Amino acid sequence: MADKPSSGEILGIPYNFERPSLGRMLSSYWQPDKGMLVEKPFGIGYTLNLANWRSWLVLAVAGGLYYQQQSGGTAASSDGHDEEADDGDGPVEVIVDDD
Repeated sequence: MADKPSSGEILGIPYNFERPSLGRMLSSYWQPDKGMLVEKPFGIGYTLNLANWRSWLVLAVAGGLYYQQQSGGTAASSDGHDEEADDGDGPVEVIVDDD
C-alpha cells in the first residue's frame, strides 16, 4: 500500500503534516517577498506573514477588539438605557401555555 503524502493541496487549500523544525517555523512566518497570507508550516490552511505591514494591521485591530471586549465597557442603546442593565442576572419567569 502506498504512503499518503504529508503535504499538498486539497480543493486549493494547502496542508502540511511534516514534523516542523524551528528553522521552517521561523521562515514560514517571515517571508518578505510574499503577500499577507502564506502557507502554514504545520496543519491546514494559511497564516499571517509577519513581514507584511497588513498583517500587523490585522493583529492591531484584533488586539484592540479583544481589549475592548475584556475591558467590560457598557454600551448604551439608542433609547438611552444601559444594555447590561436589561440583561440582568436575576431570576427569569417562564410561562408555558398548554393549549
